[in-house]
Parts: sequence; structure tokens; C-alpha cells
Amino acid sequence: MMMAVAGTETVTPLSILLWVALPYAAAAVFVVGHVWRYRYDKFGWTTRSSQVYENRLLRLGSPMFHIGILLVLIGHVVGLFIPRDWLYSIGVSEHAYHLGATWIGSFAAILTIVGLIILIYRRRTVGPVFLATTPMDKVMYVALGGTIAFGAAATFMLQVFGSGYEYRGTISPWVRSLFTLQPKPELMADVPLMFQIHVLFGTALFMLWPFTRLVHVFSAPVGYLVRPYIVYRSRDEQRGTRTKRRGWEEVKPPDPEKLRRL
Repeated sequence: MMMAVAGTETVTPLSILLWVALPYAAAAVFVVGHVWRYRYDKFGWTTRSSQVYENRLLRLGSPMFHIGILLVLIGHVVGLFIPRDWLYSIGVSEHAYHLGATWIGSFAAILTIVGLIILIYRRRTVGPVFLATTPMDKVMYVALGGTIAFGAAATFMLQVFGSGYEYRGTISPWVRSLFTLQPKPELMADVPLMFQIHVLFGTALFMLWPFTRLVHVFSAPVGYLVRPYIVYRSRDEQRGTRTKRRGWEEVKPPDPEKLRRL
């Protein structure tokens, strides 16, 4: 059974399942899952850091992955949620956008993939880190790796080495139609398979997100940037010759003998 939508375009039950029902189900699980996790598993709301077990590979792979994925996120926000006309109005031409999206996106993809490979290699080869890996961690790495791998493959095969694909005329308005509660699954009908698989892996990742270590994204220590200074006072009698600033004078505890006499 096929239903005519938007003139000559058609929508099938499978397209409704993949591009309407599944995204909304993922959004519901994402929101409800985080609320549940925060209320009933606050002690599990953590990155499950393994830095104490191994630090050399972590210091190399973690910054690469996090910087790369942040650039990827910014690129997705601009590409999916900002209409072309808005960019045109501020002087960003079609050529300038695609030039930046292709090359900056490629750099971000390489940085993210290399960082993720280092982190997975570390988790698989360092004994204590491997023992601390939960089954849900492994599922998360599959979903995260698949999302990144197919997204990078689509970028390199179609955008860098191919003829290019104008996803801002199909995938972007489809995403925005979901947020306005007016889904248009017909927009995904002719999207290249590589992009479709990338979207499906991303949807699965959002469904798994609340039940993995990825929840730490919403508790990043941003407050450290604006928190007051912590003042440490030394107990060393030898404090140097520098004159103490006002308010930094040493406060000595009262003499116990004098207190007893009182």
C-alpha cells in the first residue's frame, strides 16, 4: 500500500517507520531515559573514568576525540538546523559553505576517528581498562563507531571524491520537519544509502545514550571556569620574606591553657 504525498512523491509504511516513528521513539527514550537515570542512578551518572589504570594513551586519544566530535557537532547544527537562506543573508555563499563543510568536516572526521581508534585500542589492550569495560560500553562503542564511520564514509565518498550531494535540500528539512511536528519522510526517499545508514546509526545512538557513560556530556565541569578560587593556607613556619597582603594574616588558634583559665 502506498500513499501519495506532495505531488508525485510517495511514502511507504517502511519510510514512516524509519523516518517518523523511529526518530520520535528515540527522542522519547532519550528524554525519559535521562530523567530516569538522574533520579534513580545518580551514583552511576559518571564517565567511569579509567585514567588511574593508564594515562599515556588516554592523554593522546581523548583530546583528539573530544575536539573532533565537538567540531562535528557544530557542523551538524549549522548544516541541519540553519536554513540556506539564513546563511545567504549574512554573506555565506553556497560555494563558501560547501568548501568549509567539506574540508573542515573532513579534518574533524579524521581527528575523531583517530582519537576513537586510540581509545578503543587502549580499552582492548590495557588489562585493567578492559576489565572495567561493561557490556553496555561495548554496545555504545559499536553505535558510536558506526555513526562516525558511515558519516565519514558518506563525506569522503560523496562530498570529497564524488560529485557531491545537496543534503540541505533533503536531510536538513526532514530533520527540521520532525522538530516542528510536521514530519516529511518523503524527503528521505532518494537520500544516498550511506547517509541513510548514518542517520539510522545516529538514531540508535540517541536511544542508547541515557544508559551509557555518554550521560557525562550533560554534567561537564563547566562550573570550574567560573568558580571562586580555592585558598590553601600553609602550616609551614618558614613563609619567606614577602610582606603579607591585607586579609592574609595568619589566624592562630587560642591557647588551650588560657581557655581553661577563663
